[in-house]
Amino acid sequence: MTGILAINHFLKGDKFNELHNHLTNCAKKMNIDLNIKTNLELALNIPQADFVLFWDKDTNIARSIEKAGVPVFNSARAIELCDDKAKTYVELLGAVPQPKTLIAPKCYFEADMRDFVDCAIEILGLPLVFKECFGSFGSQVFLCHTAEEIISHITSKPFILQEYVKESSGRDIRIEVVGGRCVSAVKRENTNDFRSNVTNGGTMTKYTPTSTEISTAVTACEKLGLTFAGVDILENGQVCEVNSNAHIINIMNCTGVDIAPVIFEEIRSKIK
Repeated sequence: MTGILAINHFLKGDKFNELHNHLTNCAKKMNIDLNIKTNLELALNIPQADFVLFWDKDTNIARSIEKAGVPVFNSARAIELCDDKAKTYVELLGAVPQPKTLIAPKCYFEADMRDFVDCAIEILGLPLVFKECFGSFGSQVFLCHTAEEIISHITSKPFILQEYVKESSGRDIRIEVVGGRCVSAVKRENTNDFRSNVTNGGTMTKYTPTSTEISTAVTACEKLGLTFAGVDILENGQVCEVNSNAHIINIMNCTGVDIAPVIFEEIRSKIK
């Protein structure tokens, strides 16, 4: 079986190289010929393969590959829904519990959002969480205590405002789901930041999720059309975020569970 590992041409560093090498080495052990191609290379030419493992967020490229008849995991639609926090929230409405959230109205340039911010404070209270719709590793996520603080973060980029779940400050659960089942889970904690991300100084410990937490994570993945994902659940059971291509090395080092072969087995079962 031949595959392509699609990565971003412009994201470089040891952390990314370690992940890419791990995936290709794991594929080799499973008799899968997995070739790395960047989104720049794929924009110029889509080679033949049995599947593409799309470890990027360039959904136009992913959709082009799908149009060429090559199965893509995760799908372009699933990645797009996860990449945009507003779309994730809307897609999961009524399916799983989520923090109360308000999506900023669309504008085409930097605009005065004071009226929206003032109304959001009345509805969500203070402090509240400001999140740009696009961002990874907890970047562009801020805990805001005043209207002025919220406004200081507003640019022309889309954003959401979310209620602050105080009891889960700096703590959450990451559940890795593959093929509709939980394969690994950790509890993340950061004593110096309300964001639990390891990138921001958080730590993780192996965790056994409850049946309710597993059901919530699996339902979120099913609703978003994900073959595999990392689902972040707050301590009150609400879904915080869903990651279509979560960094799996840290979780493997913590739990001893290698998610990569599970992903490849799931892909193999889908393209037979």
